[in-house]
Amino acid sequence: MTEAAVFLDRDGVINRRRPDHVKSWAEFEFLPEALEGLREIKRMGAPVVVVTNQSAVGRGLLSEADLAAIHERMRSEITAAGGRIDAIYVCLHTPAHGCECRKPAPGLLRRATAELGLRIEGSVMVGDSASDLEAARAAGCTAVLLADDLVDGGRSEVPTARDLLQAANLVAGLLERLQPRC
Repeated sequence: MTEAAVFLDRDGVINRRRPDHVKSWAEFEFLPEALEGLREIKRMGAPVVVVTNQSAVGRGLLSEADLAAIHERMRSEITAAGGRIDAIYVCLHTPAHGCECRKPAPGLLRRATAELGLRIEGSVMVGDSASDLEAARAAGCTAVLLADDLVDGGRSEVPTARDLLQAANLVAGLLERLQPRC
């Protein structure tokens, strides 16, 4: 039996989203409670996979090598803080490209599950946007929404958390509930 995974968006979940894109490590800023949340998610034992749209590369704002360097440093900092990222899947295309890998399309999630031998059913996707939720739904996994302002008090159909640490608690319950029983 293949494992379920925890999928994470990057910008707005792990690091602060910037309107002008994160183009260097100097512009990368971990969100409050993100490293703690990643440490808690690691304790769950499920594979942790980042799935992220990074159109800054397609727009020519940074190179693939620069993006890889940002991700290498991010993984190093996460590991040093007691968390882990098993894999990172990236869509480099602009929204106009119309590819299958750019969220809200489920391509990144499907590619990760196929290449890593994961089970999408029972997996959880943590994101901060409608496109993350749509990608999770289209791929067949459960979504958790990160929102600074819980406008509806968390009563929406999608479990909602203020930060990645709070989301980790939701993910733990969801992974347990969604796992197949023998």
